[in-house]
Amino acid sequence: MSRLTIAALLLALALLLLVFEFLRRRRLREKYAAIWVAVAAGTIVMAVFPNLLYRGAALLGIQTPSNLLFLVSLVVLLSISLQLSGEVGQLEEQTRTLAEEVGSLRLELERLQRRMDEDNQIKRRTTDQ
Repeated sequence: MSRLTIAALLLALALLLLVFEFLRRRRLREKYAAIWVAVAAGTIVMAVFPNLLYRGAALLGIQTPSNLLFLVSLVVLLSISLQLSGEVGQLEEQTRTLAEEVGSLRLELERLQRRMDEDNQIKRRTTDQ
């Protein structure tokens, strides 16, 4: 095995260990862990079978296999970025909705507290008379 193959395998194994550690500490959700496990598995496959990269590059008409690797990496990272951006948008919408609900509940609570205060004042007046 070449040094590059060993380095790629070690990197992929380190990524797998890191993903599982993040899962164990609940710092990473399962759906994101699946993405990173797939990236690590792809790295392992490419390290063990580098001819796949050469064949894929030739099949797609890409002269240098490393360019195919960069292209695939770019597509994966852009996909992850797009997915996370969508989730951020959903979370912003949920946050706005929750803030509106909290505001509405505070208004209702204040209204009920004023009503209770008024009722208590009326009771005191009737008791005092």
